[in-house]
Amino acid sequence: MHVRLTRGAALIAGIALAAPLAAGCGKYSISNIRSLKAFQDANHLYKRREYSAAIERYQDAVRFNPDLGFAYFFLGNSYDNLYKPTRKDDPENVANLHKAVENYRIAVDKMQTATDPKEKEIRKYSYEYLIAAYGSDKLNDFGKAEPVARELIALEPQEAYNYHLLGRLYEEQGMYQQAEDQFRKAIDLSPNDPSGYQMLAGYYFRQGDFEKTMAAFRERADREPNNPEAWHTIGTYYQDMVFRDKNLSRAKGREYTLLGIEAEDKALELNPEFYEALVFKGILLLQQAVFETNPAVQKQLTEQATALRLQHEEIKRKQTAAAETGPAPTQPAGRSGGSGS
Repeated sequence: MHVRLTRGAALIAGIALAAPLAAGCGKYSISNIRSLKAFQDANHLYKRREYSAAIERYQDAVRFNPDLGFAYFFLGNSYDNLYKPTRKDDPENVANLHKAVENYRIAVDKMQTATDPKEKEIRKYSYEYLIAAYGSDKLNDFGKAEPVARELIALEPQEAYNYHLLGRLYEEQGMYQQAEDQFRKAIDLSPNDPSGYQMLAGYYFRQGDFEKTMAAFRERADREPNNPEAWHTIGTYYQDMVFRDKNLSRAKGREYTLLGIEAEDKALELNPEFYEALVFKGILLLQQAVFETNPAVQKQLTEQATALRLQHEEIKRKQTAAAETGPAPTQPAGRSGGSGS
């Protein structure tokens, strides 16, 4: 199961700054000072992806201060990063995952009653990475992953993303009704959040239900009608389906093509220089020409597609030129144009 597995490193600097505040009682004791020093050393090694060396210093950090909860998360994540998916038959490699799980679990337990926002954030990541470690592409232990996901939901019942995690677990097990129920619960919690509809659309697409996929994407676009990307996404899915599915009837192919053009038109109404929308509308127009029988209509559609191609090529040239020249230089404060006095 793929969770957001790359964000830990980006948090290191913020966590390191928060460490003295989260150290708890006796923060000026020798042991606690040594713990924080070890933690900061480990952070630098972690950022350089020197995970084996980082593990040693994180172990020092928790040895000097066993209550430094977020250090267990990064200790676990260092083991997690040492795991190589291509060596699933190597006991030493798999042992890294078990050590990751052990430390994620300790992190969760140590920060169970956390009130500091940074600690609560890391506690959440500890849950997510623990679920991922039990997922199908790692330890593949649904029996342990599901209770952790439900524990996270019980801790944060109003967090929609937690239901997405459980939904993906069910989907991987072929428990499709339970999976759909969880994706729907996420939407019920946050009906105005477009990402919930995107997750649901992705689920329906993986199940091969194209009509429900598009209905979910339309719900997403309805929630953010001024976002051209939301409409463009609809256009790309219609274009792709017509291109891929050779069993579509001509009538259905034409219908989907027109719906795709309509969606790209909405995107371009919001942003007339939306490069990708211009490209896909041109493709869709040529696609429509295949379904038309009137030569005059076919010619008109082809000419429109050509005009769009010239338009998006010009936009691309302008964007490339702007990127190459960079921003125009600014005048020093207090100076005006001209020869001066």
